[in-house]
Amino acid sequence: MKKFIISNFNSILVNLFLITFLLLSIQNNHEKKIIRIFNLETIELPFSFILGSSFIAGSYCGSVIFSIIKFKKNPT
Repeated sequence: MKKFIISNFNSILVNLFLITFLLLSIQNNHEKKIIRIFNLETIELPFSFILGSSFIAGSYCGSVIFSIIKFKKNPT
């Protein structure tokens, strides 16, 4: 369990760095889009933020799924 938490902690640190860099880099972006989910609309968000946050969420989810599969194979 300790190895599982440590491996996910490294992933969290990398993704927090990516989110910080993303927020700093999109300060003056004027191209904004609205996302529609189940007939509901979100606020206008910068297009690069939508793409970047999707990438970061996928990166974190993939890392967690990979570590779950890895620790199920090697329970040591």
